[in-house]
Amino acid sequence: MRSWRKSEVGSLARTYAWLVVKLRWFIVLGWAAAAVAAAVSLPASMPNSDLSGFAPPNSRAIATETASAKAFGFPVLSRTVIVQRSEEGLSQAAQERLVQRALGVAKGTLGDVGPIAGVFPVANTRGVFPSSAEPDTTALTYVVSKPGTSFRQEVAAAEAFGKQYVNQPDDHLVGVTGTIPAQLAQTDILYDHLPLLEIATLVVVIVIVALKFRSVIAPLVALLTAAASYFLAVRATNYVGGFVQGGVPEELKPLVLALVLGIVTDYAIFFLSSMRTTLDEGVDRLKAAQTSAAQTGRIVLVAGVAVAAGSAAMLVAESPFFRAFGPVLSVSVLTAMVVSLTLLPALLAIFGRGLFWPSSSRRNSTRPVARAAARVLTIKAVALVLGAACIAGLALLSMNMERLRLGVSFVAALPADSPPHIAAEAATSGFAPGIVAPTELLLQGRDFAGEPEKLAQLGRELAQQPGVAGVLGPGSLPEEVVSGALLTRTGDAARFIVILDHDPLGAVAIRDLDQLSTTVPDLLQRVGLDGARAGLAGDTAVASELVAATTSDLRRIAIAVLIVNLVLLMMFLRAIAAPVLLLACSVLALTASLGALTFVFQGRFGHDGVTFYVPFAASVLLLSLGSDYNIYGVGHIWTRAKHTTLRQAIAERMPETSGAITAAGITLAATFGMLALVPLRQFRELAFVMALGVLLDALVVRSVLVPAVLALLGRYSAWPRKLEGTDVARPPARPARPPQVEEPEPSR
Repeated sequence: MRSWRKSEVGSLARTYAWLVVKLRWFIVLGWAAAAVAAAVSLPASMPNSDLSGFAPPNSRAIATETASAKAFGFPVLSRTVIVQRSEEGLSQAAQERLVQRALGVAKGTLGDVGPIAGVFPVANTRGVFPSSAEPDTTALTYVVSKPGTSFRQEVAAAEAFGKQYVNQPDDHLVGVTGTIPAQLAQTDILYDHLPLLEIATLVVVIVIVALKFRSVIAPLVALLTAAASYFLAVRATNYVGGFVQGGVPEELKPLVLALVLGIVTDYAIFFLSSMRTTLDEGVDRLKAAQTSAAQTGRIVLVAGVAVAAGSAAMLVAESPFFRAFGPVLSVSVLTAMVVSLTLLPALLAIFGRGLFWPSSSRRNSTRPVARAAARVLTIKAVALVLGAACIAGLALLSMNMERLRLGVSFVAALPADSPPHIAAEAATSGFAPGIVAPTELLLQGRDFAGEPEKLAQLGRELAQQPGVAGVLGPGSLPEEVVSGALLTRTGDAARFIVILDHDPLGAVAIRDLDQLSTTVPDLLQRVGLDGARAGLAGDTAVASELVAATTSDLRRIAIAVLIVNLVLLMMFLRAIAAPVLLLACSVLALTASLGALTFVFQGRFGHDGVTFYVPFAASVLLLSLGSDYNIYGVGHIWTRAKHTTLRQAIAERMPETSGAITAAGITLAATFGMLALVPLRQFRELAFVMALGVLLDALVVRSVLVPAVLALLGRYSAWPRKLEGTDVARPPARPARPPQVEEPEPSR
C-alpha cells in the first residue's frame, strides 16, 4: 500500500474504521434488530397534507373567501363539480331536473344526500351563461359540503349523488371533477404506482452496480444497504411527519424513495471502489476494509451532512408546504448516512475479495488510459478549451430559464383517461377552462343596493379584461337569482363570479389574474364604485399567492443552501477559493438543468408552465447532491496534493474517482428518472430535471469542468492556505550557504 495513504486520514477516522470492522457482525445484527423495532414501534404511513397546506400563511384569498361566506351566509365557490354533457344537447327535462335537485337539497325533500350541504346548478343555456362555448350541451352541479367533511367523504358523496339522482338516460352524467377530486385522484395514482417505483428503482441499483464492478455480490451488498436505509428512513420520516404542521405532501413519498436509494447506492459505489483499489494493492480484506472505511467514511459523513443540511435549509420557507420538505428529507438523508457509514464497512469486511466475484482486477488494463487522459486534461491549454466549452454549453442551456413559468395544476397533471380529467374536459368544452374552478370578486364597504347599473357596468368591464371568458354578477342574471346570492339583502356586499379562459391553476391563468388584481381598483373608480373594498378568492387566487411565495422562498432557501454548502466545503477543504468555484460550477449546472426543463416541457410539450415546487425541490437537491461529488472527487485530489503537485494529484486521483463518480451519477440519475413511472406531470418534470441535473454534474462538471478549473488555477485554488505539495516538483532554490550535512543515524 502506498505510504502516503495512511497520512491522508486522521486518528479519529482510523479509530472509526477499526471499530466498524472489529464489530462487523454486531453491526449487521444490530441493524436487523433496528429494522424489526422500527416495524413494530414506528408508524407505517405519514399524515398527509390537504389543500390548506398549499396556501401561504395569512392568505388574502382564503380570508376573502371566508369573509364572503360570512357576509352571504353561504359560500359561492366549490371545489367539487358534477358534470353532465351531451354534444347533441341536453333535453329541457334534464335541465329542469338540474334545478329541481338543487331545490330538493335546499329544502331537504330530495332524500339522504350524506354530508352535502347544498348544490348550485349551472347550465350553458342559450344566451344565459356568458362564458358558454356551446349552447345547451353541458350542465354543472357545484357541491358544497357540511363543515368537518373530509375531502374523500365530499368526493364520495358527490359521486353517490350523481349515481342516485343524475341517473336518467337523458341526464348524460360524465363524472365528478374539480380541485379536490383531482388531488385525490393524484394521491390514488401515486400509491398505485409506488410499489412499481420501488421495485424498478431497486432493479436499477442492482444492474448499475453489477455492471460497474462486474460482480454479482457487490450489487447485493448495495441492495441490502439501500433497502435497509429506505425502510428505516420511511419509518423515521413517518414519525417525524406527525409533528409537521398541516401534514406531509404526498409528493415527498416517491422523492424520499429516489433520494435515499440513490445516495445510498452512491455511497456503496464509493466504498466499493476504495475497497477494490486497496485490495488490488495486495492488502488483506480486514485491513482493506479499514482503509476503505477510513478514507471514504469521512467523505460520506461530510457529504451526507451537506445534503441533510441543505434539505433542512427549507425550514426558512414561509409556506408550510415547503417547510414540510425540510425535516422529512433531512431525517431520511441522515438515516441513510448512518446506515451507510456502519453497515457498508461491516459488509466489506465480511465479504472481502468475494465482493467482486467473479470479476478480476482491472487495474492494469484501464488505469494507464485513464491517467493519460487525466494528464492531458491538466495541460493548461487543454483545460482552458474544455473548461470554456463546458461553461458555454451550460450557459446556453441556462438561457431558457428566463421563460420559466410556475403553475399549480391539479386536473391538467392527471392522465387523459383519469375520470376527473375526462369530466373537466367535458366542462371545458361546454363552457371555458376556468369553469372548473371559478374566481370570486368580493366587494364590500358601500351600499350597493341602490347601484345596480354601476354593478352591471363593472361586470361588463370585467368581462373585457385579458384572460376572462365570462362573468356572472349583479346585472347579468335575473333579480331573483342575484338577491341573496350575489348581492346581500342588506346591500352591503356584492360578489362576481369570474371564469378564466385557461386552466385556472395554470401559469397563464395566474398571470391573467395577477393583472386583473392590479386593474380592479381602476375599474371600480371608472364605474363610480371607488371606495369599495375588493378582494379575490378562489383556487387561482390561492395559486397566485403560492407562486409568489414560492419565488420568495426559493430566493431565501437558495441563499441558505449555498451558505450551508459553502461553509461545509470550506471546512472540509480548508480553503476559500476552491469552494466558491465549486459552488459556482454547481449553480451553472443547476441553471442549465432548469433551462432544459423549460425548453422541453414548456417549449416542446406546450405545458402551461411547470409545477411550482419542481424547480424548488430540484434547486435544493441538486446543489446539495453536487456537494457529494465535490467532496468525493476534490477531497481525494486535495489530500493527495499534500504530497505532490496539484497536477500530479489530479492525474493520479481522477482515474480513481471519476469512474466511481460516473457510476454514482448514473445511478442517482436513474433512480430519479424512475419517478417518470408515476403518470403525473409533476413527477415527469421532476424526473427529467433531476436526472439531467445529476448527469450534468457528474459527467460534465465533476469529470471535466472542475479538474480543468483546478488545473488552470493550480495552487491558487487552495487560497488562502497553501497545499503542502504544491512545490514538490519544483527544484529547490539555491541556498545562500552550504547546507549542513547531518550525521547518519547508526544502523540497527
